[in-house]
Amino acid sequence: MQHKLMQVPLGLQLNKQATFENYYIGEHAEVITALKNAARGEGEAIIYLCGPRGQGLSHLLQAACYEASLHQRTSVYLPLRELIALPSDMLLGLESLSLVCIDDVQVLAENKAWEEAVFHLFNRVRDSGGTLMITGQVLPKELPLTLPDLISRLSWGVVYALHPLTDNEKLTVLIMRARERGITLSEEVGKYLLSHCPRHMRTLLAALDTLDRASLAAQRRLTIPFVKEVLQI
Repeated sequence: MQHKLMQVPLGLQLNKQATFENYYIGEHAEVITALKNAARGEGEAIIYLCGPRGQGLSHLLQAACYEASLHQRTSVYLPLRELIALPSDMLLGLESLSLVCIDDVQVLAENKAWEEAVFHLFNRVRDSGGTLMITGQVLPKELPLTLPDLISRLSWGVVYALHPLTDNEKLTVLIMRARERGITLSEEVGKYLLSHCPRHMRTLLAALDTLDRASLAAQRRLTIPFVKEVLQI
């Protein structure tokens, strides 16, 4: 199923892999349940998620959009890192949607036009009875924003702080993602990746993508020698 991003002129589409089913829940079962309910229009109207990069916050917002579509609700995913260079008036009219997901709110810092645009969008969505999900790297009160009213609004709903994954949890995620691709990643090879690659989850998953393509092309299993050869580590 493809999802249209209304009034966002970049041709962005949701990652088809971003669903709640293929997110490693770990200790965040309560968070996943809250997001699912909100996406369906049955839970909290405002949810703020925070955590360091690599925690899968973007994945969760896109998963919420997918979940909303399964329940005939309209949605939009707004990756602010990619949109911040564009005119902020692209946010006009998005309050007509059931769910608005705003990713990486901290990038608004010192951009007055965008801070005000998100502030007004927040108010319009709330007044129209829609659902808002926002992510940031820190708690709302710690955001480096210049608009106090926006910081206040971001604290109105439920705030969840996601905990960094342990190395064992990262290993579990790598093995799970490999299985989804139809390849086998042994615990030994997974630990080798963890010890020889930057431990940022996004970097590890990018390495797995590279290995997947190389394995398919060479028709070889993921062994430590093969990983060394492909990643040059």
